Amino acid sequence: MKLYWKDQLPFILFYLLQVLLVPPLYWLTGEDRPLSIMLYGIALSTVVLLLYLGYRYAQHRRLYAALSNPKRMLEEHLVSLGDTPLPEAIHELLQLIDRQYQDQINLHVRRMDQHIVFMNRWVHQMKTPLSVIQLSLEDLEDEAAISIQEELERLRRGLEMVIYTSRLDQFEDDFQVEPLVLSKVVSESVAENRRLFIRRGIKVNIQINPNFTVYSDAKWLMFMLTQILTNAVNYTSGTDKTVTLSSQHIGTDLVLNITDQGIGISPEDLKRVFNPYFTGERGRQYHESTGMGLYLVREICNRLGHTVELQSKLGEGTTVQIAFHNSDHLQK
Repeated sequence: MKLYWKDQLPFILFYLLQVLLVPPLYWLTGEDRPLSIMLYGIALSTVVLLLYLGYRYAQHRRLYAALSNPKRMLEEHLVSLGDTPLPEAIHELLQLIDRQYQDQINLHVRRMDQHIVFMNRWVHQMKTPLSVIQLSLEDLEDEAAISIQEELERLRRGLEMVIYTSRLDQFEDDFQVEPLVLSKVVSESVAENRRLFIRRGIKVNIQINPNFTVYSDAKWLMFMLTQILTNAVNYTSGTDKTVTLSSQHIGTDLVLNITDQGIGISPEDLKRVFNPYFTGERGRQYHESTGMGLYLVREICNRLGHTVELQSKLGEGTTVQIAFHNSDHLQK
């Protein structure tokens, strides 16, 4: 209603100006009309104007209601705005814009799907030469082979990050929640990354009750643990350091703590570590961070119904906490 009156305001002002010009016009022409006659004419024309405005509002009521609340209009997806020429013309224009927009979206989706298919095929093709190199390195024990082995594992982790990132948009079609023994999943993840721990001289301390069960997806959970453990190792300098994996009860949740003795994160970077491509001061210093690991961990946790938090102090280390809200942590 307010938008209608704003739209009709120039017309009403023009009418008022016209009414004010009537008495001077009579006076200039020398016609001595009684004041009551002039007022009667003004009142009659005002009534006609009000009837016109009411009729016009009734015709365009749906149009003005839709324009006053565009969000609702989008939710109702271009409902009819009326049967008069102006609402019909606007409705046809909006339909044309919507069709063009949908065509652009569909084209973008097709291109993204093709890109994802290409990336997935490329990653799988790259795994074959990596496996061949891995087999060739098993017969070598010199320092060069160790260095190549380290770079090979970095390549493998990078390829895994690419493929998991591409699958994130289709997460609903690629996960299966089931009860998992937390200590078993953690042990498998540590074993998978054992070479990284050995090369850096970092110990692992697992303090998780073997009876604790959580509900999650094994594949995605293993990927998250690999990202966190890799960060814990990469940002730990020196030997005889330990990465501790423990569990604790917080209310009805079972929380997995992954604590390292690394360089820590500065307070100003703590709020941004889960942002994509954010490496922070320490990440740029060690040249190990891609800025995607913790971002992917948070996105996967959100989709699985978990919660991830991070606590850190400079020079003392970092603790990543994953809270499993649907868990069975009662001892059997």
